[in-house]
Amino acid sequence: MKEVYKKILIATDGSDKNRDAVKEGLKIAAACNAMVYLVYVIDTGTISAVPTDVAGGSMYQVLEEEGRRAMENAGTLAGGMKSECLLLAGKPAPEIIRFAGENGVDLIVIGTKGKTGIERLLLGSVAENIIRSAHCPVLVVKAAPEAGPAGKATKSG
Repeated sequence: MKEVYKKILIATDGSDKNRDAVKEGLKIAAACNAMVYLVYVIDTGTISAVPTDVAGGSMYQVLEEEGRRAMENAGTLAGGMKSECLLLAGKPAPEIIRFAGENGVDLIVIGTKGKTGIERLLLGSVAENIIRSAHCPVLVVKAAPEAGPAGKATKSG
């Protein structure tokens, strides 16, 4: 197969809902024999929203550890592929776009859903911001429906 994509960035937040996007990005990378950047962004905006009387340093450490776990899981899924796991810090969408541009990424793969609930309404969708601003194609992967009681799929919104 002709190498359609040479460098693929797969953004993850470490959530189960995001795992399908990681798997799909890795399938494409394997088919193209592409280099994969598995990226987790420590959202420093979350830290700045914490009141100053709360230890910001410990909040950063918690988010950093969460990122390390996400990268370990993504790295395990990547197996022996040409890949690099990266922890970045900043606002997720701009950091992902910046990294992709600086590293000649041909494709960005992201999920539609992550850990956020009400945060998505307040902060806006990371996926939507990346789609609007990326210099390269963006693949948005919808998470598979969650299994409910007795293994039946539940409606996801």
